[in-house]
Amino acid sequence: MSCPAGYAHDVSTCATAARELHEPLAATAATARTWLLVEQPGPWGAKALTSSHLDRAVGRRLETSADGTGTRVALVRRPGRHADVHRPDRHEVIVAHTVPGRAWVRRATVADPEQLTSLDLAALGRGDHGGFGREHRGDPLALVCTNGKRDRCCALLGRPLAAELAAMGGAEVWEITHIGGHRFAPTMLALPHGYAYGRLSAHAAKDVLLATREGRVVLERCRGRSAWDRPGQAAELVVRERTGEDRADTLAVEETAAEDGRWTVAVRHEDGRRWSVVVEQRAQEPPRPESCGKAPGRPGRMVVRSVAEGRSSP
Repeated sequence: MSCPAGYAHDVSTCATAARELHEPLAATAATARTWLLVEQPGPWGAKALTSSHLDRAVGRRLETSADGTGTRVALVRRPGRHADVHRPDRHEVIVAHTVPGRAWVRRATVADPEQLTSLDLAALGRGDHGGFGREHRGDPLALVCTNGKRDRCCALLGRPLAAELAAMGGAEVWEITHIGGHRFAPTMLALPHGYAYGRLSAHAAKDVLLATREGRVVLERCRGRSAWDRPGQAAELVVRERTGEDRADTLAVEETAAEDGRWTVAVRHEDGRRWSVVVEQRAQEPPRPESCGKAPGRPGRMVVRSVAEGRSSP
């Protein structure tokens, strides 16, 4: 197969290949209804929960407990240079539920992350925080992926973005171990709504965070809302594109049905409008590295086949 003009198999990074191939960002966000973010300074390994200064047994228990609950666990640290402290006196903990209409962010400080192993992660995934910590009412939270041990693009492109955003002010900025999609670096998750973005400049990220503060979504460079699976992300974004709706919590994915390699997704507006969106997945050509150092592959792309608008029954 011939390559598109401008593409070379020996591009230096996965992010370069994805850019040159104009790989779409829509419907590529990591799926998580709830995020459990644990502050852990110092170096991170590729699988940070079990390869950092966090106690390995604690990391393994959190990772195992989260499986299948809708809660995703990640480590965070402040941007810039930081002391390589094995056992800090305190760990900031942020828990964010991202389902529209029920989104919340709560936070606490713990002396030992082992305390978190008693959390009911299934309940957190359902949106029940059980009184954990205190409500966050401050600036939007910007989580920029910077874990170079997982993929060098995240460090090369993510760390400068995190530092610049922190210097600008107007948001609480953290580096995070993994939010998926190395090849879209620099990537950022914006809380409280849980929309992920890719290929961000500092200016574009600032616009996203301003919109987040106002309860709005910026569609440019948007990868999707983490509360939904990938077909749901594709369906919600196409409805936003067609209607111009940018308020974050007005649209919800009600159900997703799969049949014969296609998904039919129901998207509902709070005003009663409803859309039925048919989505299918296609392998992308030509092959490209999904992560630096890996053999080229054909990542799936969500393609919207049809959109039909109706109205919910009273």
